[in-house]
Amino acid sequence: MSAAELKGKKGLVRLWNALGYSRDGIAAAWKNEAAFREEVLLAAVTIPLALYLGRSGVDRALLVGSILLILIVEILNSAVEAVVDKASPEKHELAKRAKDMGSAAVLLSLINAAAIWLCVLWPIARG
Repeated sequence: MSAAELKGKKGLVRLWNALGYSRDGIAAAWKNEAAFREEVLLAAVTIPLALYLGRSGVDRALLVGSILLILIVEILNSAVEAVVDKASPEKHELAKRAKDMGSAAVLLSLINAAAIWLCVLWPIARG
């Protein structure tokens, strides 16, 4: 099937196809990316903790959202790395820059989550 035929799908067929592609992407990240697996395990612990510790819906949304953002950024980083590796398997300064920037984005998402958790939970811990 050509790209034009896939793009021409509408409605529920398009949604169904998109869900399949998303499932395939998550499965590929799980299979090929150790960092993604580690972050999923982190999410498996922290999301239930967030739902328990958050005082309000906003607290819970911030805590859970910050963890989901880590997974999103990791998948995007992995996608960038895969494209860079396909386009330029040899060492190149631009390839290194792209990969380093993706890694920096993951680091910033982790710092963001830590800051949100601190800001939300610090007042709760203090009483």
